[in-house]
Amino acid sequence: MMMNEDQVDDMIQRWRNTPEDKLKPEDYQQFKNLGSACLTQGDSAQLLKFLHDEKNQGIVKSMGCVLIAPLVNEVVQKEKSLDHCQAAITHLTKTCRPDELLHSLLALVEDIDPGTISETILALVPHLQTVLLQLDDRKAASVGLVLAALQKQLTRLPVPYTHRQAEADEHGLCRCCNALAAFTKPFIEEVKRKNGSYVATSENEELRTELLKFCMRSLRDPLLEAELNRDRKSSLWLFATEIMVTLPAIQESLSELLFFSPLKKSPQMDDSQSKESRACLAYLLFVQLITIDSFPAVFSPVFVLQCNMEYINQLLSIKKESHLLKGLALYSKSLESVQDNSLPVSLQELKSFYSVPQSLRQLLTDCPMQHLRESGLQVLQLFINKLDLEAKHKFFRCMLKTSNHVGVESYIVKNIRSQVEFSMEPGNANKWFLGEEFLSLLGLVFCLPQGAETDLLNNMDRIMESLNLLRYLVIRDKELRSNTAVWEELCRIKDEYLKMLRVCISISRGYHSAELKALREDQKLKAREARDAARSTRLVKSITVKNEKVSNMSPEVQNQVLQSALVTFDLMESLIARIEEIAEEKLKILN
Repeated sequence: MMMNEDQVDDMIQRWRNTPEDKLKPEDYQQFKNLGSACLTQGDSAQLLKFLHDEKNQGIVKSMGCVLIAPLVNEVVQKEKSLDHCQAAITHLTKTCRPDELLHSLLALVEDIDPGTISETILALVPHLQTVLLQLDDRKAASVGLVLAALQKQLTRLPVPYTHRQAEADEHGLCRCCNALAAFTKPFIEEVKRKNGSYVATSENEELRTELLKFCMRSLRDPLLEAELNRDRKSSLWLFATEIMVTLPAIQESLSELLFFSPLKKSPQMDDSQSKESRACLAYLLFVQLITIDSFPAVFSPVFVLQCNMEYINQLLSIKKESHLLKGLALYSKSLESVQDNSLPVSLQELKSFYSVPQSLRQLLTDCPMQHLRESGLQVLQLFINKLDLEAKHKFFRCMLKTSNHVGVESYIVKNIRSQVEFSMEPGNANKWFLGEEFLSLLGLVFCLPQGAETDLLNNMDRIMESLNLLRYLVIRDKELRSNTAVWEELCRIKDEYLKMLRVCISISRGYHSAELKALREDQKLKAREARDAARSTRLVKSITVKNEKVSNMSPEVQNQVLQSALVTFDLMESLIARIEEIAEEKLKILN
């Protein structure tokens, strides 16, 4: 029901004369309705004048909080009366009781419309800061509540991934992060000031803890999801810098956070979330080098690597591009400072030194993104280079047993040959790649996974690498013959492997030749279309190449694949013949 001007004046006069404890809920609602009506009718200037009127300060102090919601809504909608509304909110934050204002503002934060998250947060943050700075009791807890509520809403916004998206900031996340960084500054200064007074208080310690929680939540979201590059300092990169500077400012040691005392579990963050936060912290410190100048230089590269492996494993275990990129970059940076051939085999007893290579292997075999696979392969080689001889031997054995992927296995065999070459150089002889221990490795290299029924096409890369290694060993037999037992066992392994491989080639050649003949005859038939449907489920149905069934290919492609397979078998046989020829020549020379 609309009221005329006299009725409104009477009501206002009654409110002026009514003690606050006598005001009723309907008084608060009528006051809110009047304020909302002013805004709806475009009379924001009149509302601001009313709020500033000295005679109305009692009303404003008692009931002004109810106007916060309609005023903020007006600001978010960016109406023409924006300046008047901002001034009205500012006056309310200085006049109303801080605890009541905080309750009203928090209610607005928790009830933000999904379409206006950033606009609402940007409108509220300065006023929330003003209100919190006025609090005397439970300030730290209130700061924590506000930060947690704001960050909860920010997690609903998509994180800009590319530099272009960050610059566009379509959803306002970057602006909100900058606003949050500015929001925390006076509270950070308060912690620093009280820490400098050498008088520790529970309130100050609680405020420090709330700021720490804010930093750790920020590391996990949005910074863990964002693309960060120190050569292109985006808004989120600058926000990351603010977080990294804040931690030591509130007397949180980065080395303790990362290496010695993980963040205690809290209702706001479980253990896995804490690990993700610290993983991002390690990435910003060691990869982006933010605040690295103030990081203690007393930690050895091996110790840093050992501590970072937990975070690397955390990042590589989450199948998101942003996490994988950070995990690979942190892995690479942690390895770069380690001396080549220095990591002892004892480290492989640690869970993380087993888990990380397995996660890396999974990335190499399953990840659809080529640039990630290429980066992963570079990191794998870097890791191999850092292992000492015994550790390399154990690692190669582990990967050959567990990888179940021809590409990874062939890469390991190629590395084994490199280690044999190194071990044959003067002064480098060792049991791991020349002596007794080498035989256990060769037993894993020179074997066919399914014996005579092994799929030669899908195992071609590994088989060719194995044959190349075997040819090299036969050519460089002098170094191996010095240990009779080793040489005799190597010859036995070689003979068994080549014999089984010849049988496998013979079976495969016969099968593929028959399929090729059948395919060519089928193509000659005039009623090809009728027979294609009948043959589609029969023709070369058990052959797969690069995980694609040959039966799904066109007849022309099938023909090419089958001919290529026969050429591959010829190549394998020629390499076998050459190995046997070299072995016979060597035997004649010795005799």
